[in-house]
Amino acid sequence: MTTSGWADVDSYLVETLVADPDSDAALEANKAAGLPAIDVSPPQGKFLHLLARTVGARRVLEIGTLGGYSTIWLARAVGPKGRVVTLEFAARHAEVARANLDRAGVGDRVEIRVGAALDSLPVLAQEDPEPFDLVFIDADKVNNANYVLWALRLTRPGSVIIVDNVVRGGTIADERSEDPNAQASRELVELLTAEPSLDATVVQTVGAKGWDGFAYAVVNGDEVE
Repeated sequence: MTTSGWADVDSYLVETLVADPDSDAALEANKAAGLPAIDVSPPQGKFLHLLARTVGARRVLEIGTLGGYSTIWLARAVGPKGRVVTLEFAARHAEVARANLDRAGVGDRVEIRVGAALDSLPVLAQEDPEPFDLVFIDADKVNNANYVLWALRLTRPGSVIIVDNVVRGGTIADERSEDPNAQASRELVELLTAEPSLDATVVQTVGAKGWDGFAYAVVNGDEVE
């Protein structure tokens, strides 16, 4: 199947299974505000929502807010008593995200922290928050390994860590690639392989956004050998 065929399947799934007015409105608002069209796809957004519900997540950390599209899906999953903390580098993006979240009726359960994530994460850790049940990482790719290490400090055994956009059209498998993002993906896989606190895999995906994939990791407990 061609790339256009992947997009056709995504369109069918969105129309029949995933369509959501509030999420669609967020994508339109992001486009109108001139934000880059790099949100997760609607099927992936719904997947994050279902995953968070499956693990019973009540506290979610998101690294990379953009316009809040994935944040809406996650905020719905945690419920009115849950909490999402999301980190966004650009103040303009955070402003658009706040409007989208409020419009979707989930703004009261989402805290947006503006600034470089590697500056925000140490501050968050110093606050000694309750562990996060799920961490979704979708920010600058060259720091993915650093973000996972911080996620380990902020989670508990059984927590889930998802890192988006790691396959990168297959360049993850090319050890000669000079693309910093591809190199970062390989660094991430090496970390996931070596880190005893994590059990992980990578799932490839195809769709309207092309060929990519995400890393899926679970934080191990003492009982895991």
